[in-house]
Amino acid sequence: MSIWIGLLVLVTLVWLTRHIELTRAGKRLITLRPQDGQGSLPNAPKVSVLVAAKDEEDNIGTCATTWLTQEYPDYELIIIDDRSTDRTGEILRDIQKNHPKGSNLRVLTVQELPAGWAGKNNAMRMGIESATGDWLLLSDADCRQTCNRTIAAAVGYAVREKVDLLSVLPVLETQTIWERIIQPVAGAVMVFWFNPIRVNNPASRAAYANGAFMLIRKDAYEAVGGHAAVRHQLNEDLHMAKLIKQKGLRLRVTQNDGLYLTRMYRNFHEMWQGWSRIFYGCFGTVRQLLISAAFLVVMSLLPWISLIIGWSMSATNGATKHVWLAYVATATVVAQLSVLARFYKITKAQVRYIFTWPIGAALCVGMLISAIFKTLGWTGTAWRGRVYRQGQAAPTMQAPAPRQEVRS
Repeated sequence: MSIWIGLLVLVTLVWLTRHIELTRAGKRLITLRPQDGQGSLPNAPKVSVLVAAKDEEDNIGTCATTWLTQEYPDYELIIIDDRSTDRTGEILRDIQKNHPKGSNLRVLTVQELPAGWAGKNNAMRMGIESATGDWLLLSDADCRQTCNRTIAAAVGYAVREKVDLLSVLPVLETQTIWERIIQPVAGAVMVFWFNPIRVNNPASRAAYANGAFMLIRKDAYEAVGGHAAVRHQLNEDLHMAKLIKQKGLRLRVTQNDGLYLTRMYRNFHEMWQGWSRIFYGCFGTVRQLLISAAFLVVMSLLPWISLIIGWSMSATNGATKHVWLAYVATATVVAQLSVLARFYKITKAQVRYIFTWPIGAALCVGMLISAIFKTLGWTGTAWRGRVYRQGQAAPTMQAPAPRQEVRS
């Protein structure tokens, strides 16, 4: 019992030190806002915005129209329809025809997937081959720009700071209870390994980028080998960030406030598949996945389990050791919740859901275990209609087909 209580004391202290980390992060993390794009940018470089879309009929209309309304002097929008079987292509053609700026949209279609390539990587490669911008802005179909200065704010910052790859982190839009329970915990797991302060430090090996928004100089993209260098990776954003740092190029990650939103997943099944894939693709080793799972169990679940057991046992027999367990567990939970309240505010999650943290933690442990099975090759990763194993696309892929461009 004394070991148990001692462990809880240690967990409490760790949680309390998170307040220091959050304070440091508040001072050192950069946040881009709409007003950052108001100033003039002399000789504004041309930007190619690229979006890969596969079966995105629910998102692609909003995605395309919010990109088309950007106030930036020189940019093009290229959307790659990656073998969609729904109305994605039809919606894009309608936007080309009827939107006031529809002529600024180019749509490419992927007919078949080349051997050895993951779908999104191939689609982005295709789009970039036809891009004419000095900067490439890679985004996702589930992103919605909430202001018309997103490009201006990002490019202005990247040019001023001489950044080669800028990744602006998304604000997550959550509409269901499962999203509100799981998304903050899964995001915290990523922050544990890819702390933005370390990522932004050139002396640190830590590297991370979020595929929802990656602004990269075209010459830097070519220097690291482009998507060909990460062609089979399911988390190509992270691996491209690693290549940028390995080349000695400048990587920067920022937050955003009012630039754009993304809704990653719409139901529990999508979240389980999606986060298992992300954990598998980002961590890549059983060791990292086990450490992540153990960290969640000790830091997030143990305090609540101890709280329930401690108060139950103290109510039953009133032994001093059980009372102490209950008191210390209560202190640990209070420390945890105090940190989570600040973390949820920073990430714009709903603070009242901090009490569901242990539920989200337990589910994320399950996703990490699922990722371990994938890493060991025991199960495959089903994503966007394909099955991948150990980072490699399934060997039954078709040969490449000629690119087709759809014009209105």
